[in-house]
Order: sequence, then structure tokens, then C-alpha cells
Amino acid sequence: MKLKTRLKIAFCAVILVPIFLFGAAIWGFSRYQIRAIEKSSGINFSLENLVNSVQTISQSTEELCKRMRETARTDPDRFLNFSYLQELNEELSSKYSYLLMRKDGEIYYKGIPGDVEKLFQELPEFGESISGADAGTYIGQDIKALVKQVDLTFSDDSMASVFIITSASAVMPQMRTLLIDILIVIIVVLVITAIVMTVWIYTGINNPLKKLREAARRITHGDLDFTLEPEGDDEISDLCRDFEAMRKRLKESEEEKERYDNENKELISNISHDLKTPITTVKGYVEGIMDGVADTPQKMDRYIKTIYNKANDMDRLINELTFYSKIDTNRIPYTFNKINVAEYFDDCAEEVCLDLEERNIRFTYLNQVDKNTVIIADAEQMKRVINNIIGNSIKYIDKPRGKIELRILDAGDFIQVELEDNGKGIEAKNLPNIFDRFYRTDASRNSSQGGSGIGLSIVRKIIEDHGGKIWASSKLGRGTTISFVIRKYQEVPV
Repeated sequence: MKLKTRLKIAFCAVILVPIFLFGAAIWGFSRYQIRAIEKSSGINFSLENLVNSVQTISQSTEELCKRMRETARTDPDRFLNFSYLQELNEELSSKYSYLLMRKDGEIYYKGIPGDVEKLFQELPEFGESISGADAGTYIGQDIKALVKQVDLTFSDDSMASVFIITSASAVMPQMRTLLIDILIVIIVVLVITAIVMTVWIYTGINNPLKKLREAARRITHGDLDFTLEPEGDDEISDLCRDFEAMRKRLKESEEEKERYDNENKELISNISHDLKTPITTVKGYVEGIMDGVADTPQKMDRYIKTIYNKANDMDRLINELTFYSKIDTNRIPYTFNKINVAEYFDDCAEEVCLDLEERNIRFTYLNQVDKNTVIIADAEQMKRVINNIIGNSIKYIDKPRGKIELRILDAGDFIQVELEDNGKGIEAKNLPNIFDRFYRTDASRNSSQGGSGIGLSIVRKIIEDHGGKIWASSKLGRGTTISFVIRKYQEVPV
């Protein structure tokens, strides 16, 4: 869940959940307390009573007030009995009110101890009460009391007034309890809602952050062999997915760097091994010349030629090493020009033929391409391709009489160059890998099958940079054919 959505839900929940719970709690507590009030006061309770406690208490004294009026009409002299007045006052005390009686302008009876003079002075005069007004008269200012009045005319024609006094500050215990319960419910609901929403949001944010923090710690310690699996589709999960993509890229970079370092170490090892052999040979022949072993012109000529050939081998290895560094930085110096295929490969064949004859390898050349066919290529780099392929073939020729054939074929919009040898061949499972750096079909290497291990990888790079394609086919024990194609140059009419 998106963090934005989570916050929206939390915001709505903080508003709506308390409202719902408040309503449910108020309804429940109100029902309970209203029943208790109705039972204790004998009145029918309503929501209006909840906000007006004086009115509630006034209703609780209505029944008693009616009885007092009936007694005043039928037996007024009964009010002169203190026992009866005391009985009425005790009944009123349970309803949070008291009785006060005025006779001949004086207080005849008061139901509470203490001074009531101030209240007595504010009481309405005889006959001022409104008939049927059971709600009573409210006395404001400093008194703040609800007064119900019952006027009496005794048998001796004297007059008196009986008052039911209810203080406006009186609040029934049940209502006080209800208000306290509602306040507690409000606080509890707010606290619980806030805690639940906080835990929900915190958990949704903290759990992926913990995974992210642990992943960062492992990467800091160089550990990339783990998987960060985010759950959900929120913003932090998106961050975790980006972090996982970064981890994968770092791991790939580290593996690539490790592979590159291993390749460099292998290259240095190969070059060192292959340089050591010709250097040792050169050193031996030079020492032979210095010691006078080459005492005839023929021996001297053979020694010098051997030294020259070994120097060429060392020069070739150094050139491969230099070219290898340019491949990695994509800084191969190409000079593309129009090249006549027939003329170019005729010259290559003539040059190669002389070198192979010295190695007792028979060379044949076949050109089936039209003499006017032209390609766009770098002449020097194409020669490197031919020499590298032939050099690789020479290393793996195991026959007493080696054979290499160069064929130039017409392949429609392309020319196809094939170099076939009669070496020991390559197993089918190894063919897809022979153009990889440092790959060897034979893990054991010796001085006769040396080389830097990057010759064919250089060939593939050059051919691909020319827009061509290279592949190999082989029969084990019979030889290998390496083929590549280069697109012909065609004039585009304007």
C-alpha cells in the first residue's frame, strides 16, 4: 500500500473511528444511566433532560407537587402538622430538593438547616404562582433555584404557601457519573485510535526500512550475496526494489572486475611464459655466437635467422598485448578505406605463403570473387585477422605435413573468407567458446602451443566492428575451418 494512501486512511480513521466509537459508547452508557435515573427518580428521561439537570429534577418532584395541591384542596390543615411536613421533606430530599413553608409572612417550616433568609425574601407572594405551571418559577441572581409553590387556605381562613425548593446547582449522581464516563470514553477512544494508527503506520514504514538498513550494512561489509525482497507497492518498497537493482549491478560490476583481473593475470602469465621461451632461445644462440660455436657461415646464418624469428615472435606478442588494451577501452585505431578484394587478398596470400613454406606447411589460395569487388575495411586490421587465424591454426596442426587453405567466396551482398587447416580439430561442445578471451580447448599448454590466448577474441572484435560475422566449424582429427563475412561496397545512386 502506498504511503500516501496509508496516511489518507489513517487520517480518515482518526476522524471517523472516534466519532463512531463515541456515538456507540455514549448510546450505551446513556441507556444504562437513563434507566438508573428513571428507576431512582420515577421520571421518563429524554435527551433534553441530559443537558438540563434542573429540569430533570423538576420533573422528579412533579408527582409530589400534585399530591400536595390535592391535599391543600381537600385537607389544608394537614400542613400544620410538622410530622407531615417532615415526611414530605424526607421524600423531597431523595429528589435533591427540600420543603419551605411560609405562614403569616414568617417561616413556618424549613427542610434544611442554615440560613434561608435571602431565599425567603425572593419567594413569590401568595397567589402569584400560575395555576398548572408544574415547572415552577426560576429565581435567578444569587439564588439560582427552581421554586414550585402550593398556596393554602386553612379552616380559620389564614393563608400560607408551601414551596418546593430545587437548587440549580444540584446534579443527580447518575448524570454526573454519565458525564464522567463519557469523558473517559472520549479519552480512551482517542488514545487507542492514535496508538493503533501509529503502530500501523510505523510497522508499514519500519519493516521495509529494517530490511533496507540490513542490506546497506551487508553491502558496507562487502557482502553482495543476498536478495532484498520488498513486499507491497508503497514508496519504501519501490526504494527497496531500486536498492536491489543497485545491489545486482554492484554484484555484476564486482564479478566483471574480478573476471577482468583474472583475465589480466592470465594474460600477464601467458605473455610472461611466451616471452620467456624466445628470450631463452635468443640468449642461447647469442651465447653460442659469443662462444664461437657458430664457426661457419652456414651456422652463423641459421643462428641469426633463429634470433630474428624469435624477436618477431616477441614483437607479435607485445603487439597483441597493446591491441588488447585498446579493445577494452574501445580505442582501436581504424582507418576505413575502399579495398579491392582480389588485389588485397592476392597480396596477403603471397606474404603468408612465404612464411608457411618455412614452417613446412602447404598453403593453397582460391579466390572466386569478381576482380572488381570492393569492400570498406581497414587493411592493417584485416591483415591482423588473417595472421591471427593462421597463427592459431599453426599451433594446433599435429600432422607431419600441415596444410592451410585460404578461400575467398562470393556470398551475394557479402564476401566470405574461409581459412581451413588440417589440425587436430575442435570438439563440437567447445566451438561456441573459441572466440572468448583466454579460452583454450586444451587446458595444458606448452611452449609449442603457447600464445596470449586473446588472438581469436581480437579477430572477432575486428570483424564485428567491420559489421561482419565470424564462426567456426570443425571435425575432430581432421581440421578446423574459420569463416567470416564482410559486406560488399555498393554505390548508392543519387
